[in-house]
Amino acid sequence: MSLSHTAAEYMLSDALLPDPSSSRAKGLRLELPSDRLLKFVTVGLPLCLVSLAFAREFSAGSQISCFSPTNFTGKQSAYTDTACWDSLIHHGFDAEGHAVTKSLWALRVFPYSLLVVAVLMYLPYLLWRYAAAPALHCDLLFIIDELDKSYNRSVRLVQHMKKVQQASAEPERFWEEYERARRERYFEFPLLERYLSCKQHAHALVFIYILRNLLLLLFLAATCLYLVFLHLNIFFQDEFSCSIKTGLLQEEPHIPSLIPCKLVFFSVFQLISLSLGSVYVLLIPVVIYNALQLCQWDKGLLSVYEMLPAFDLLSRRMLTCPLNDLNVILLFLRANISELTSFSRLNAVSALREATANKEDIDTVIDFMTLLAGLETTKPKHQ
Repeated sequence: MSLSHTAAEYMLSDALLPDPSSSRAKGLRLELPSDRLLKFVTVGLPLCLVSLAFAREFSAGSQISCFSPTNFTGKQSAYTDTACWDSLIHHGFDAEGHAVTKSLWALRVFPYSLLVVAVLMYLPYLLWRYAAAPALHCDLLFIIDELDKSYNRSVRLVQHMKKVQQASAEPERFWEEYERARRERYFEFPLLERYLSCKQHAHALVFIYILRNLLLLLFLAATCLYLVFLHLNIFFQDEFSCSIKTGLLQEEPHIPSLIPCKLVFFSVFQLISLSLGSVYVLLIPVVIYNALQLCQWDKGLLSVYEMLPAFDLLSRRMLTCPLNDLNVILLFLRANISELTSFSRLNAVSALREATANKEDIDTVIDFMTLLAGLETTKPKHQ
């Protein structure tokens, strides 16, 4: 008998989780995988495209080519290109023959507008990082630590039950005490459960998360509208008529009133705007999906932890409206599941419970451990 008792003691000792290392606090992910992907694309793509635009500008030299008169010298032609590039004003005539002007200045500032887009796309992530991430980090660290400790408490409780049962002269009385303790919830560890219940009535994290996605959605839509405006008004006009008869050249008779010019970089800017607009349009449903995740509970994780004694956040139907901080925390617990060591073990216990013939004998991890420890011979059946 001593050999079986020793084996059971070793088995229960091996079931205990090791003490958490200090690297857990540094390894917590405070962004969901989909949010991290959105940040990489929405911020990185305009920065990549604007670098291509600037590289094209620096490598190609002049971004404009004007058809100067044949009597112009080389310096006069260079002056014409510079003056038309500085003004970027198209001089034309309407249907009634009246002179009209149209500014093409947006083409010149287009690369810089991509930098503004990148900064705007980064603002929602700055909001989350400084307004919500510190509090979320503390919540995750506490909850993960308490979940692992609750599992360890359950195993230590079985170890204590093993010792008491061995020292007990009346096994039946021992199991009566055990059943009474379960009915009166002596095995309850209320700190974690009450903390999670309080998070159902808090809305700071969910408000910031929804605000973050709304801001990102607003900036994506504004950028797409800005690109549509450029295409409808400017990006279909790669040629324009420029006038250099201003200032000291206004009275010069040999200078024509209008000089035709062509934008050399026009096709590059079209390709950049189409690429950015197409990707941003495809990202809008992703942002909407991220926000809609909060409309339903992620009950898979909590259902596994129902194996802990008296942890019945689901069975008591305490989960009401999902728009609260607890649902946000559950999403990030799922993203940090690798830091939650007890989850894999409880998940295995739950799977074994489903495969067990007499499921009524296994309600909690304590029941499962008592069966493994060899106490099933005298354990009464649950009614």
